[in-house]
Amino acid sequence: MLLYEKKAMYIFPMKTLLEQLKDRRIALGMKQHDMQMRAGISRQQYQQIESRGNPRLDTLTLIAKGLKSELVLIPQDKLNAVRAVLESDEPLVPATPGVHAFYTSESTPDGEPWEGLLEDDE
Repeated sequence: MLLYEKKAMYIFPMKTLLEQLKDRRIALGMKQHDMQMRAGISRQQYQQIESRGNPRLDTLTLIAKGLKSELVLIPQDKLNAVRAVLESDEPLVPATPGVHAFYTSESTPDGEPWEGLLEDDE
């Protein structure tokens, strides 16, 4: 699972999830104690998770929401395509209102960049 924050995607090898949490928190100008209000967990609990923790999935989901982020499971064979979209400086526009799919401003539904992204390759 990856916590996506655009700037973190430029660093290879990929940062650990815990490093990404800390980087995202700092990028938002937040302190560890801010997570109590944002994610509903104590500063001590968050500090432990960020430094050496092994958080439960529900706790990780709360933290991601508090950091205005999403947890995403990406098939390894699709990771490079996802990175390319996230690293692109071109603005993304909604494909269809209410649908979480986006096109670049130059693409069309005929050349959708996400086409087949999460489908199993057979």
